[in-house]
Amino acid sequence: MKRWQRSLILFFIPSSVLLGAALLQPQAPTPIRHHFTKIDATGTPLPAWAGPWACVCDHRTGLLWEVKTDSENIHDGLWTYSWYAEPRNKAASTPAAGAFVTASAENDPQPLGTPNQGDCYFEKERCDTADLIRRTRSEQLCGEQHWRLPTSAELKTLVYTDAKAGQPTIDTAFFPKTKRGDYWTSEQGRGLQNVYNYLNTGAVAISFVDGQTITIPHRNAAFVRLVSENSKSCH
Repeated sequence: MKRWQRSLILFFIPSSVLLGAALLQPQAPTPIRHHFTKIDATGTPLPAWAGPWACVCDHRTGLLWEVKTDSENIHDGLWTYSWYAEPRNKAASTPAAGAFVTASAENDPQPLGTPNQGDCYFEKERCDTADLIRRTRSEQLCGEQHWRLPTSAELKTLVYTDAKAGQPTIDTAFFPKTKRGDYWTSEQGRGLQNVYNYLNTGAVAISFVDGQTITIPHRNAAFVRLVSENSKSCH
């Protein structure tokens, strides 16, 4: 074999190996923009790694969600509330008083549900969903005042079924302090069954243990995550 042939072989083989390795090298994945954006208490969007944040915008639905804390304020994740909607005439005279989105709650001149049966240490006299809504609207959390209870369909968009065992079924990187328990929705007047049958009707909740929809008595102390639609922070 001639010298030039040996040189060509010695050059060609390593070059082929390097070229093949380069072609087989997996391409770096293109970063996927998360559909959640953190929002601070004034309504300003934050980078995914920044904080603290008071709300989360879900760009899939355009909904702005309350974020729970451990600061023992009105948004502490430990607090629970009974389901209660104030009568229409009171809600109409006081915009911050908590009218709900369901037709039965908005149009009924009578109060619905059970007041003051939750467990929230920040409030001496009232611990129910209507009072939380009133206070959150008055606070204008994240620059918004149209806070309300979510529908069951809205709240189920936050259910994350791939959560680790023992964790609530939600993306805890964006929704910390979420508890493995039931969260109220705006839907009520549903028939109760089994041991609660004698109470006739209750309100719908979503379980963040397994993501299931359940109906429980209005008097039950359950968790709450408020929502606001058409928020400036989300659009």
